[in-house]
Amino acid sequence: MEINTGTNDLLASLDENVLTLTMNRPDARNAMSGSMTAALAEQLAKAELDPAVKCIVLTGAGKGFCAGGDVKGMAARGDGTVGDNTIDGAIHRQRINQRATSGKLFKMPKPTVASLPGAAAGAGLALALACDLRIMANTAVLTTAFARVGFSGDNGGTYFLTQLVGSAKARELYYLSDRVSAEEALRLGLTNWICAPEELAPKTREIAQRLAKGPTVAFRYMKENLNRAMTGEVDDCLDLEATHHIHCGQTEDHREAAKAFVEKREPMFKGR
Repeated sequence: MEINTGTNDLLASLDENVLTLTMNRPDARNAMSGSMTAALAEQLAKAELDPAVKCIVLTGAGKGFCAGGDVKGMAARGDGTVGDNTIDGAIHRQRINQRATSGKLFKMPKPTVASLPGAAAGAGLALALACDLRIMANTAVLTTAFARVGFSGDNGGTYFLTQLVGSAKARELYYLSDRVSAEEALRLGLTNWICAPEELAPKTREIAQRLAKGPTVAFRYMKENLNRAMTGEVDDCLDLEATHHIHCGQTEDHREAAKAFVEKREPMFKGR
C-alpha cells in the first residue's frame, strides 16, 4: 500500500506490517531537502503509534542511500543555517529535526533497518547508524564527510559511531573523512550484512519480514534495554531487564512461544 507523504522527496509504502521509507532525490544522491526531512519526521511519528507498522525500513532511491545535507544548496545560500534568519533559530530547528528523524529511528519502540544500495555520507550515514540494523550492497561506501565541507557533524553521528566502533576509530573517521568500503564496514561492525546489489532488496525484505513477524512487545522492551545499556549503570540495566522480562512473561506471545517450543513448531506471534 502506497502512502502519500506530501512530497515526492520521500516515498512510503506499507506491506505485510513493514513500512518502507525511501529517500527519493536520486539525481542529488538523495541529499536531504527540507520537505524530505519534514516528511520523514511525520512518517516516523505516525509509525511509532500505528499498530499496523511492526518494522521500519529506511532506504534510498537509485544507486545511493543518502548524501546527507544538500551542500549545493548551502553553497548557493552562502551559509549553513538552512534559511533561518538567526543562529538561535537555526539551532532550535536543527535540534527538533534531529530528534524527530535520527533520534526517532534510534528510540522507536520497533525494529528499524537501513538498507544501503549505495553511499551514505554525513547526515545520511548518521541516519543509517541510528537504525538498529544495516544491510549494505557490497558496492556501497560510508563516509562521515563533514570535515570535507567544514562541518563538525550532526544527526547523532558522533554518538552512534562512537558506540559502534569506539572513540579512537570514530575520531579517525570524523577527522579524516576516509571512505569505508562495505567489507571494511562489516569488519568494523558498522553493518550487519553485505550482499550483491541485486540481492539487497530480497535480503532486506527477508530480514524486515522476520522482524515484523516477531514478538513486538518483547522487541519494544528489548530495544529499550539495549539502548539503556549503551550508557547506563549496570544496576540500572539489571533492574530494567528484570521489570521488562517479567512483564513479557505475562504476554500472549510468550505463552504461544512456550507452547510452540514444546510442540516443536514455529510460534505465531500476535504482538500482545
